[in-house]
Amino acid sequence: MNNTSSSNGKFTGKHMAMVFVGGFGVVIAVNLVMASFAVGSFHGTVVDNSYVASQNYNGWIAKAEASKALGWQALPHRREDGRVVLETLAVPADAAITAKAERPLGEREGASLTFAPQGRGRWLSNETIGAGRWQMHTAIRAGTQEWAGESDLK
Repeated sequence: MNNTSSSNGKFTGKHMAMVFVGGFGVVIAVNLVMASFAVGSFHGTVVDNSYVASQNYNGWIAKAEASKALGWQALPHRREDGRVVLETLAVPADAAITAKAERPLGEREGASLTFAPQGRGRWLSNETIGAGRWQMHTAIRAGTQEWAGESDLK
């Protein structure tokens, strides 16, 4: 009489090997899917050459301190029609405001924005952006004064 595992229900080494291979197969499959999502949503490097960027670091810090010393503030929010409203504080009425909006995650998407004054420190973008999360880099210039800031826009 032939005693096989299928006829008497014993758990054999062959069964253990299948459980072992199946378990690792699930782990590997999940890792591959997650890695493909991570690579697909990565926009690339922040700087191409970190040494060259480090040479500009002190200049960037000086510009940031000069911006902070102006006391200007800008808070953006997106309207339902896709245009961006910028609420500003202490910004001169004759200032020129531009911004670059980029998606921080997912497919790479960006938009350049220009703003028209609406009075009382409010500025309205001439262009529209889509719904969702954006990272906005704002630049304000008034005469020889320059201000730069970043903000999240949801």
